[in-house]
Amino acid sequence: MAFIDEIKIKAKAGRGGDGVVRWRHEKFKEFGGPSGGDGGRGGDIYIKAVRDLHLLHKYRTVKEFKADVGGAGKSNSLHGKNGKDLDILLPIGSIITNLGTKEKISLTVDNERILLLKGGSGGRGNESFKSSTNQTPHESTPGLKGESGKFFIEIELVADIGLIGLPSAGKSSLLNALTAAQAKVGDYPFTTLEPNLGECFGYILSDIPGLIKGASGGKGLGHKFLKHIKRTKMLVHLVSVENDDPTNAYEIIKKELAEYDKELLEKMEVIVLTKTDLIENKKEIDKIVKKLKKKRETVLTLSIYDDESIKTFRKAIIAEVEKL
Repeated sequence: MAFIDEIKIKAKAGRGGDGVVRWRHEKFKEFGGPSGGDGGRGGDIYIKAVRDLHLLHKYRTVKEFKADVGGAGKSNSLHGKNGKDLDILLPIGSIITNLGTKEKISLTVDNERILLLKGGSGGRGNESFKSSTNQTPHESTPGLKGESGKFFIEIELVADIGLIGLPSAGKSSLLNALTAAQAKVGDYPFTTLEPNLGECFGYILSDIPGLIKGASGGKGLGHKFLKHIKRTKMLVHLVSVENDDPTNAYEIIKKELAEYDKELLEKMEVIVLTKTDLIENKKEIDKIVKKLKKKRETVLTLSIYDDESIKTFRKAIIAEVEKL
């Protein structure tokens, strides 16, 4: 299933029910006074945060969300039934922008429920117009329209660990090895076109698609994926030994993070030197690790993704994230 991280929707809260003109019918008295009830309130629309990152994919064919209308008033002073509220379920990390007012709402907590659009008030029945000077009112009012709007919804992933690095650094392969994810893997750049997610001992890992020089300015996949790093608690920065200068490869990504949002540099980070099995001389690997340790204290190495090495690596990564 393709991961969809942004959609546009229309939403409309329920219209209020109409008030009515009705009369009491009593024995020997055909018109016993006004008894028209008020209309019911139109249903409100709420947005609710849930742990399902693929919900936007389910909404891709939905044209409009509508809450129920309120019921009309009835005889014998009975009010109309209130319209049923509608909850629009959205993934945690969703940012909802009202395209008309530009107001933004963020969903960051599981089961968080926020009012998006208010339903219209019900109209008044003729009984509510009765007064000392108007004993037989014939007035009633219609229900009011509910609020409506067009919205842009985008997801900024909320993950514990974000795997970042240049294209072909081994992020998808590592995600598959550490979790039950089945991310697409290929020996060419930009194999990953959408973020992939996996779970490891209760922690959520996200494979952020490969960034390149100029990504902060929108080059390549640019802003589309830099935004997903903002809400990631810890970064695992993969650097492949295939790069002519691994240290420079590391700096390219760090520069793009800084130019996009300097706060990203404050996140906890672990450097992982990948594909070390391609270098037979261990001293060369140690030399690269020494240079990278000048950038970050924790530098791990990973060669072939066999069960034993992954088991050891998984423990090391979990130990780092638990420091948070």
